[in-house]
Amino acid sequence: MIQRYRTVRQAGNKEIVIRKSRFIGHIQPVESEEEAIQFIEDIKKQHWNATHNCSAYMIGERDEFQKQSDDGEPSGTAGKPILEVIRNQGLKNVAIVVTRYFGGIMLGAGGLIRAYTDGAVAAIEAGEAITRVLHQEVFVELDYTWLGKVENELRSRNIRQGETSFTDKVTLLCLPEAEEAEAFQAWMRDLTQGQSLITEGSQLYFTEGE
Repeated sequence: MIQRYRTVRQAGNKEIVIRKSRFIGHIQPVESEEEAIQFIEDIKKQHWNATHNCSAYMIGERDEFQKQSDDGEPSGTAGKPILEVIRNQGLKNVAIVVTRYFGGIMLGAGGLIRAYTDGAVAAIEAGEAITRVLHQEVFVELDYTWLGKVENELRSRNIRQGETSFTDKVTLLCLPEAEEAEAFQAWMRDLTQGQSLITEGSQLYFTEGE
C-alpha cells in the first residue's frame, strides 16, 4: 500500500461562468473504476440537458486506471485538460465531471482548454484536497504500572492513538505511520524494558493533520 497520497475529502461542485457559458465542476473521491463510471453517469443523468458533460478520472496506487472524455467537445479540449489538472495536483482516486451549458459565444480551442481547466480546479476546491497517510495498528499490552509513563511518552511524540481497553492488563492501540511502525515497536520495547506484549493489526489511512 502506498504510504501517502493526495485526494479530496468529499464530493462537491462549484460553478463558474466564462463568456456566458456555465461550467459546473463536480468531483467525487472514488476507490474503483466502477465507482468513477457510476459517478459520471449520475452527473450525466442529473444534467441531461447540458451541452456537454466532460470527464476524467485517475485511480490506483500507480495511477493504473485513467480515462478522459471530451463528450462532444473538439478532441483534446476538455477531457485531457481535466485529467492534466488531476495529475498536476498530484491527486489519486478522484473523478471529475465538468458540465457545460453553452452561452452562445464560441470559445475556440484555447478558450475551451482554459475553461475546462478552470472547471476542474473549481471542482477540486469544492472537494477540498487532503493528504491521506498510511498508519499501522500496533497493540501494546502492559501492566497498569507502566500506563502513566507510556501515555506521557506517546503524547510527547504525538503518536496517534485509538481506544484503550482495560482488563487484568491494559492494552493501548497505537497508530504510528506505517513506515515508522518497526522503529516504533523497538522504541516501545525499550521504553517498557521488554515488559510489554506487542502485536500488529491492520493498516489504515488517516487524514494528515487530523
